[in-house]
Amino acid sequence: MNMAPGAIDGTTLDPDATARPPAVQPPPAPRRLEDMALSPVMMRDILIKTMFRKNLEQVSDLAQAVCLPVQVTQELIDLARTQRLVEATGTLHANSGGEMGYQLTDQGKTRALDALAQSEYFGAMPVPLDVYREQVKRQSIRNIQLTRTQLTDAMGHLILPPDLLGQLGPAVTSGRSILMYGPPGNGKSSISNGIRDAMGDKIYIPRAVEYAGQVITVYDPIVHSAAEAQVDNPNSLRRSSTRFDTRYVRCDRPTVITGGELSLSMLDLVYNPTARTYQAPLQLKSTGGIFIVDDLGRQAEPPQALINRWIVPLEEGKDILALQSGEKFEVPFDTLVIFSTNYHPNKIFDQAALRRIFYKIKIDGPDQENFLKIFALIARKKNMPLNQEALVHLLQSKYPQIDNVYANYQPVFLIDQMIAICEFEGIPYQMTPDLIDRAWSNMFVEDSEVVR
Repeated sequence: MNMAPGAIDGTTLDPDATARPPAVQPPPAPRRLEDMALSPVMMRDILIKTMFRKNLEQVSDLAQAVCLPVQVTQELIDLARTQRLVEATGTLHANSGGEMGYQLTDQGKTRALDALAQSEYFGAMPVPLDVYREQVKRQSIRNIQLTRTQLTDAMGHLILPPDLLGQLGPAVTSGRSILMYGPPGNGKSSISNGIRDAMGDKIYIPRAVEYAGQVITVYDPIVHSAAEAQVDNPNSLRRSSTRFDTRYVRCDRPTVITGGELSLSMLDLVYNPTARTYQAPLQLKSTGGIFIVDDLGRQAEPPQALINRWIVPLEEGKDILALQSGEKFEVPFDTLVIFSTNYHPNKIFDQAALRRIFYKIKIDGPDQENFLKIFALIARKKNMPLNQEALVHLLQSKYPQIDNVYANYQPVFLIDQMIAICEFEGIPYQMTPDLIDRAWSNMFVEDSEVVR
C-alpha cells in the first residue's frame, strides 16, 4: 500500500493524555541466597572482588554495589567468613552508624586477586539467563496493545494520511517485523521514531546475565534510558525485600538504531580479553524494544545476508550466540525489527526473505496538498512569512522540472536555504521567486561531466 507521510519538526502531545498499557510486572527481589540460582563460588568471588576494588566495608554499601537486598548480601558475607576470606571489624568507625564493618583477610585478598585474574568483572550480580527469560516473557514486546489514539499522539509532529496508521497499528501491536520502503527523504526514519515514542511503558533491563559461568553485560547507558530510581533506607531490611530486583535497571523500552555501519559481527557477542567478560550484541540490548535497521542496502554486508541472519530469530523468537569456546546457546529474541530502505524490496531480497517480513509498507512522497501543508507549518515554525507569488513560482516553474515529484524533506531544505541567504544578506526573512531560485539550485546537482 502506498503511503505519503509528511514529517515536520514539532512537539508531540502530552503523553499523559493517553491511557497507557498496564505496568510491566517487575522481577521479584531475591529473599535468600538460594533464590539467586547462581554458583555460590561465583557469587562469593564477585563479592570479594567488589570489596577489594571498591574498598567497601559496610553491608549496606556492599548491598548497593552488588545490587542485592541487605539480607542476601549478609548471607553472602557470612559464607565468605566461614571460609576465612572476610572478617568483621566491628562498629568502631565514626561514620559506621552502628553498622557492622567487614574487611578482607590476607587469604581473602589473595583469593580476590586470583579471581580478578580470571575475570575483572565485579559489582552487580548477574542474572541467570534462564531467570531473565522469564522476565522477558513478562515484558514482551508482543504484550503491547497500542490504540489508534496512542499512535496518533506519538506521531503528532507528522502529517500522516489516516490509512497509514491503520497499517502501522496492527504491525506494531503484533510485535512482528516491518519493512518500510520508498524514495529517500519521506519520513521513514521519523515514522520509526514515532513508533518508539508510542511505547510509553517501562521494562527491566539486567545489568548483566550469566550463562555457563560467563558474564554478559547487557545494560548500556547509551542504548537504555534509565527511569528515576527510588532509593530506600539502606538500613531497612523489610523495605528492601519488597523492591524489585535491583540487578535490573528500570528503563524505557529500548531503541537501537543502526544504519550503514551495521555489520554481521555487530550481531555477535563481543569478548573483552582484558576483562574476560562479554558484551551483549545489539539485538539482545534491544530486547523488549525496537531494532531499527535504517538505510538497508547501504551496509558493507549484502542486504540478503543481513536478512538471512535474522530469519531464525524472526520466526522462532530466539537467537543463537556463541562463546569464545565455540559453545552455542539460545537467548530470547523479543524485538520489533523495523527495516527501512530506499530500494525496492524485489531488488535486494529474494521472495523467501520477503515472506519472512510480515508487514511491508511503501512510503511515498506527499501529494501537492500535503506538501503545501508541510511547507506552511515549517515556515510558521521558522518565522518565515509565506508569499503567494513565490509559492506559485515554486509549483509552476520549479517542480515541473522534476515531474512534480514532491518529497517531505524539501520544505525544510528550501526554507533553511532561504533563511541562510537572508541572514547573509542582512535582510528580514522573506520568500521571493529569486530566493526560491537560489535555494532550489542547492537542492539538486546538475547532471553534467566534471572537467578535469
